[in-house]
Amino acid sequence: MRLLKFILINLFFYALLKMPGLLAGKPIPSSVITMYMFFIIVTVLLVMTITDEGAEDLFAPARSLLEDPSKAFARNVLFAVLPIVAALSVYYLAAEPAPPFELRSAHPAPPGAVRAYGKVYELDGLENPLRSIEKEDPAAFKEMVREGGEVYFRNCLFCHGAKLDGRGHYAHAMDPLPMPFTGSDTIAQLKESYLFWRIVKGGPGLPREGGPNISSMPAWEDELTEEEVWKVILFLYDYTGNRPRSWKD
Repeated sequence: MRLLKFILINLFFYALLKMPGLLAGKPIPSSVITMYMFFIIVTVLLVMTITDEGAEDLFAPARSLLEDPSKAFARNVLFAVLPIVAALSVYYLAAEPAPPFELRSAHPAPPGAVRAYGKVYELDGLENPLRSIEKEDPAAFKEMVREGGEVYFRNCLFCHGAKLDGRGHYAHAMDPLPMPFTGSDTIAQLKESYLFWRIVKGGPGLPREGGPNISSMPAWEDELTEEEVWKVILFLYDYTGNRPRSWKD
C-alpha cells in the first residue's frame, strides 16, 4: 500500500503541472515539468523513507517481485514492458511544447552603424537633423510633424494603429505584436537614432537576439525617403507627448 501511495502522490503533482495546458491552453514546457517532477519524486521518496520501517514498507513489493520465484512470470512481463514505457515517454516528451532555445529581446541593441540611402550612418551620436528646427522655427517644425503624420497614416496605421497603440487592423495576426508608441515605456526610453534604425531596416535588419520570432516590420528604406523617416519620428513623439532620449541622458 505504501508503494501505491507513493505512485498516487507523484501522479497528483504531475496532473497539477499539466493543468495549465489542459484548462487554459497554456502548457508548461515539458523540460520544466521534468525538472519539477525530479525534485518532487526525490522529496516524496525522502519523506516516505525517513524511517527504516517506512523504507521497508515502500520497497517490499519491489523486492518481492524481483526475488520471489513464484512471481517469475510477472517479473518477465515487467522487464518486457519497461523498455516500451521508456520509449513512449521519450517519444511524447519530445512532442510536447518546449521553451525557445533563445530568449527574445524586445529592444535588441542596435549595430554601431547602418548603411542606407547610399551612405553609412554611425548610430552612436546620431541626431534627428530636423529636431533643431523645433526651436528655430516652430511653425515650420509643426508643418514637418503634420507631414510625418501623413506618412504614418499612409503606411504605418495598419499595424501600429490610428491611436499609435499597436492595435492596427493587422496587429492581431502578428507575432510579435506591433510596437505601441503611447505610454512612457516605449519610444520615451529610446533615442531617435534607434527609431531611425528600426524603421529603415525593419525586421530583416534585426540582430540575432531579435529572434526567434522575427518582427514582420518591413525595411522602409525601400519605400520612404530619409527625410520622410525623420518626419515620421517627429510625429511619433509629438502625437504621444513623449520626448526622445538625448545622448546627454
